[in-house]
Amino acid sequence: MARRTRTYVCFDADNDMAYYRTMQMWKANDNIDFDFNNAHDLNQIMPWSNEETIKRDLRERMKNSKILVVLIGDKTRFQNTYVRWEIDLALEAGIPVICVNLDGGRDYNEELCPKILRDQLAIHINFGAAIMQIALDTWPDMHKDLIAKGKTGPKQYSSEVYFNIDHK
Repeated sequence: MARRTRTYVCFDADNDMAYYRTMQMWKANDNIDFDFNNAHDLNQIMPWSNEETIKRDLRERMKNSKILVVLIGDKTRFQNTYVRWEIDLALEAGIPVICVNLDGGRDYNEELCPKILRDQLAIHINFGAAIMQIALDTWPDMHKDLIAKGKTGPKQYSSEVYFNIDHK
């Protein structure tokens, strides 16, 4: 079995690529405290590849991932080909999920959240380097503890967590 060390980022590539690219820029910037071991670095998927090849490569990325980040934009909930499939793979594998609201919201947004995630144990945050780093660092252990306690459903960080970020 592959050693799970990667962060798998799932998003609507047609509409939300700029947010993914921003995450890559944060990672590359020495002045921003943001880092993740990107599962997308494992293999390169060519746009002309057929669905079977794409899913094989995505499955390989997921096998190496310890956490799933879902960037949730205006149209993410309508993505039924790859986004839903990737989320389903992660849920089947028990991989913790971070839902990142691209509309600035800090908590669960039923209107934008993909249906497959609506009742799932996942942390919901806004898009920002500091809160995303906190989630990457803390959510896997929190997820494990909540699972052990039988907790389910959407979660969010307290206002205090955001206050501390805003006042650094």
